[in-house]
Amino acid sequence: MPPVSARLPVFPWDRLEPYKATAAAHPDGIVDLSVGTPVDPVPEPIQRALAGAADSPGYPTVWGTTALRDALTGWVERRLGATGVRHTEVLPLVGSKELVASLPTQLGLGPGDRVAFPRLAYPTYEVGVRLAGAEPVPYDVEVFVRGAEGVALDPAGLKLLWLNSPSNPTGRVLDADELRTAVAWAREHDVLLVSDECYLELGWEADPRSVLHPEISGGGFEGLVSVHSLSKRSNLAGYRAAFLAGDETVLGELLKIRKHGGMIVPAPVQAATIAALADDKHVAEQRERYERRRTALRSALEGFGFRIEHSEASLYLWATRDEPCWETVGALADLGILVAPGDFYGPAGERNVRVAFTATDERVAAAVRRLRD
Repeated sequence: MPPVSARLPVFPWDRLEPYKATAAAHPDGIVDLSVGTPVDPVPEPIQRALAGAADSPGYPTVWGTTALRDALTGWVERRLGATGVRHTEVLPLVGSKELVASLPTQLGLGPGDRVAFPRLAYPTYEVGVRLAGAEPVPYDVEVFVRGAEGVALDPAGLKLLWLNSPSNPTGRVLDADELRTAVAWAREHDVLLVSDECYLELGWEADPRSVLHPEISGGGFEGLVSVHSLSKRSNLAGYRAAFLAGDETVLGELLKIRKHGGMIVPAPVQAATIAALADDKHVAEQRERYERRRTALRSALEGFGFRIEHSEASLYLWATRDEPCWETVGALADLGILVAPGDFYGPAGERNVRVAFTATDERVAAAVRRLRD
């Protein structure tokens, strides 16, 4: 039997190392805009909640405390517009990437099953499919959401359909009609639709909607699951705090599997999650920081000859100079700026780069100066 690694693509970030070394050699140091990792402090109320729960010697439960489930259902109702959400319709996660990489396996998918994900996408969708031994099916989002039956996506053997709005890497946001088209198609063909909405609270030129909103879902969660993360909105990437919401039948099966696997959110992180979801003030403050950085970088990149495509939401600018992406990566590395090549997210991104605006104000200002000099 071949090793599991033989089923997986080369880890993309390893290919960026030579460019990182070039950027790091800049006299003023590297400006790393390649990874969307938070750099700002964890808000104080969340830190206090984590510390206050530090004396937690016993095993927590996979489903989480009643207080955590109250916090999750309350947020889903308040922020996503759903009503009457039950505890059976939410499930805490040990970070969202863990879920993306393992969901096809947890669903029992394997050879003969097909899993669809956007052609331009976070690479872990494909990794999860390959780990399960299922067939990956990249699809064209633009065509699919127009409802062109049989053109974008063949439902034969399809068991799982990933949406990602706002998109990583492009920042594209699906509007209400497009989301409704996807939901109707998935239900018609009995395909589980899982919507990655981890950037939902970071809309700039659009107001991202959830598939769980009654105007999209029709008021029920049947066949629908949404994925949410506190990494971006609350600077909690280091806490691994995320959750699912949606179809209670699907979540109930996942809960049973995750109990067997010991996929447990630590008790202090559960307490921190409750604090984070109860406080909208820190989210607004963090949005303001990101908006300032986004505006400065967008202006500087456009002045340097870039065209910004989509990017109406998320933590990235999807930029192009109409040249192969690695040429762009090299040119920016010479300026001490590291960005992610678009082909990390599929061949359709081969002439774009993804520019994160998660660096500090000082590093963003340094990048802006270099692009304008």
